[in-house]
Amino acid sequence: MKIMVVVPTYNERENIEALIPKVLDQAEGTEMLVVDDGSPDGTGQFVDSVAERDPRVHALHRPSKMGLGSAYVQGFRYALDAGADLVVQMDADFSHDPEVIPDLIAHATDHDVVIGSRYITGANVVNWPLRRLFLSYFANVYTHIVTGLPLRDSTGGFKCFRRNVLETIDLGAIRSDGYSFQIEVNFRCWRKGFSILEIPIVFVDRHSGTSKMSRRIVWEAMWLVWRLRLARIFKRT
Repeated sequence: MKIMVVVPTYNERENIEALIPKVLDQAEGTEMLVVDDGSPDGTGQFVDSVAERDPRVHALHRPSKMGLGSAYVQGFRYALDAGADLVVQMDADFSHDPEVIPDLIAHATDHDVVIGSRYITGANVVNWPLRRLFLSYFANVYTHIVTGLPLRDSTGGFKCFRRNVLETIDLGAIRSDGYSFQIEVNFRCWRKGFSILEIPIVFVDRHSGTSKMSRRIVWEAMWLVWRLRLARIFKRT
């Protein structure tokens, strides 16, 4: 089985150096794709240097900061073209523990999508200010109420997809970013009837670097859920 772990980056040079070996050690057949948005700190160039020595490491370079959603879409397409059977998505900053990857993969034998959930057993978040925790938690409650999506953590970014899921959900139609991207992909998977499982994880705020969260991303997510609700009503998604 070929597993491709897709990791978008922007100025993650310090984190990615430590993350690559951790990811590759988790399961046989694992490869890693870094989708770099022209990081000024040399993240992309460092990954290139690793890829020259290790064929399991791949780099996809984009000219500038173009957004998380499009980075994942391009990464997913690359993984499919490379023949991946399972595609894992995760952050570069160690907020997602690489040691959870084998659990995601194991549960993917019985489910189409496996989500590492921060809220399936309470609120398993470390080093977040209370305000951000409330924002994230209630954003997920809001998403469930408006869209009907039966998930505790619709906005989390640690997931594993079977190949046929990404081939089915029409990646080209996705235009959302940030939190919105995670919500929209989950919604499309659910509406297509794929089996989705949440497993508990502990989310630890980033090791180094700066958060990419912005007010625009939050507002985009708030409006997206209503668009998805209408799509559900009119059976357009």
